[in-house]
Amino acid sequence: MYSSRKIFLPIVAILLAAGSLAGAAEPGSFGYGSVATPAQIAGWDIDVRGEDGAGLPPGKGTVDRGADVYAEQCAACHGTFGEGEGRFPKLVGGVGSLRDERPEPTVGSYWPFAPTLWDYINRAMPMSAPHTLSADDVYALTAYILSLNGLVPHDFVADRNSLPKVKMRNRDNFIWSDPRPDTMAKPCMNACVNAADVRISSTAEGRDLTPRTTGPLDTMQPK
Repeated sequence: MYSSRKIFLPIVAILLAAGSLAGAAEPGSFGYGSVATPAQIAGWDIDVRGEDGAGLPPGKGTVDRGADVYAEQCAACHGTFGEGEGRFPKLVGGVGSLRDERPEPTVGSYWPFAPTLWDYINRAMPMSAPHTLSADDVYALTAYILSLNGLVPHDFVADRNSLPKVKMRNRDNFIWSDPRPDTMAKPCMNACVNAADVRISSTAEGRDLTPRTTGPLDTMQPK
């Protein structure tokens, strides 16, 4: 009878030899996996940029076609006219409510970019079977929901050129720049800069960052 030690040691030796050969073949790597092909990378590269629609695929969809797709895929959760059903969110309405005690953030009241709507539907909807709609159907749904919100006319045709041009109501109410100062901090373990020689070149003061419940940062007082 063979002992487990007699079996185990040769297996380890074979694995170490294989690892050595793999390491020799690809210096600097662990020898696992393979280089992704352009087709594999393209399969993961599905994002669409909201501001200019970069990444939108070819295709198009009308409001009328979108109404049909919406009735089949979306109305059960989001209501016949985007008014929402049960706990599922509204897609329409809420205009002017964002500063209210109970704001209603919808496509028409809150979303800043129309291409982002296409991207969200394409990635996540319908909830039970995401990423199953064709590009044309997603364009049609986008056109229909924008039409329900009064953002485009009934004859609007959504495509990669028209969507970035749609003016969303909340587009100008987002802050796109990052006002946080660059600290230029560098880790130091020895021979570090004397703290007395450090000069502050910029601060967060006056940039309304990290507000407290009592007011913005500018009004904070040390406790």
